[in-house]
Amino acid sequence: MHAPDDHAAPPRQILTPSMLNRLVRDLLEDVLPMVWIEGELSNVARPASGHLYFTLKDSGAQVRCAMFRPKSAALRFKPVDGMQVLLRARVGLYEPRGEFQLVAEHMEPAGEGALQREFERLKARLDAEGLFDPARKRPLPRYARRIGVVTSATGAAIRDVLSVLARRWPLAEVELLPVPVQGREAPPAIAAMLKKASTSARYDVLLLTRGGGSLEDLWAFNDEAVARAIHASAVPVVSAVGHEVDFSIADFVADLRAPTPSAAAELLVPDAQATLRHLRQLRQRLALLEQRRLQALTQRVDHLFARLQAQRPQARLSRDRERLAHLRHRLLTVLREHRQRNRTRLDRLHARLLARHPQQRLPLLQRQLDEQSQRLRQAIARQLERDRHALQQAARTLHAVSPLATLERGYAILFDGDGKVVRASADVGAGDDVRARLADGELTLRVLGKP
Repeated sequence: MHAPDDHAAPPRQILTPSMLNRLVRDLLEDVLPMVWIEGELSNVARPASGHLYFTLKDSGAQVRCAMFRPKSAALRFKPVDGMQVLLRARVGLYEPRGEFQLVAEHMEPAGEGALQREFERLKARLDAEGLFDPARKRPLPRYARRIGVVTSATGAAIRDVLSVLARRWPLAEVELLPVPVQGREAPPAIAAMLKKASTSARYDVLLLTRGGGSLEDLWAFNDEAVARAIHASAVPVVSAVGHEVDFSIADFVADLRAPTPSAAAELLVPDAQATLRHLRQLRQRLALLEQRRLQALTQRVDHLFARLQAQRPQARLSRDRERLAHLRHRLLTVLREHRQRNRTRLDRLHARLLARHPQQRLPLLQRQLDEQSQRLRQAIARQLERDRHALQQAARTLHAVSPLATLERGYAILFDGDGKVVRASADVGAGDDVRARLADGELTLRVLGKP
């Protein structure tokens, strides 16, 4: 018998692949319970189960990801290959394959999320500086004589604004101050135009506007330089950017925010028809006041005449009577002339309002609209012809270099089990399964050996 060896090795603990996978999974979930990660989508797939499977990659690495129902069903956009996204995900292990993966809980377009965070940071900073203080907001002029509209010359916003202003208050002069409203060149151009319009002392009020769009489309109106140009403007600024649900930094800084370009035009000027009705009421009140004043003066004259009649001698009374009659005649003449002048002035204002009625400008606007429509149709036709020619040329070029053309000549492309292209015999071994891509389909092959 041999004595037991006090230095014998401890018994070995043998793990199965399942046990090892569970240990790795627990380790990953404990160390990295939840992470934020940004990257580019690829291999996006949504099977009938409703789950979303994809790969998130950057220039140096990639990782497999899954997003299960109902998280994937709650997405407000459609993930596609090539889209840059921001994920909140749990780090885990797909045990059947022993592969590291991410299980996404939340997904958003990376650009839009970054823009929203930048919007909130700038808004908080400018608010702390007092640029949004309601106490500095200035009232709009009641009757704006000249309005500067800072917007794109080709957008729908300027057409809406001009239409409403022409209908409500044709007496106002409206000047388009054209600027780009989207892209990198838009913020400096808008800020420069606001400064130029402010220092010109030409306008009673400025309207900064554009139509609706995404947060990225409207980003020029969230620029700090634009906000400070609005704040420094010497004349009131009205902001009408996007739709009613859209809010920009320009809206918070401006003296007045309107939900849409058309609504801004409604707020800028009064209603001509309502003003005309008010003028008519004033004319009626003026006529009534003149009549009452005339009656009062007539009663006073009669009272004075009675006093003169009571104060004799006759000679003085006769002279005073003649003088009184003369004064009475002059008074009536002055009153009639004054009333006639006021009536003539009111009639002239009424005629000017009628002459500037939108109905008078409709034929000219219709002709302009027809000309612009014809030019637009011609431009679209020319662009379509150029695009068709370019597409045909691209199709010919693509077909010339397409690997499918090579397959049609009898060649095949081999893929290993991971979907990678087999470029050399050393890439596979005996017993490996490979797929052969032919011109009319695929074949599954097994490598029996190498020569």
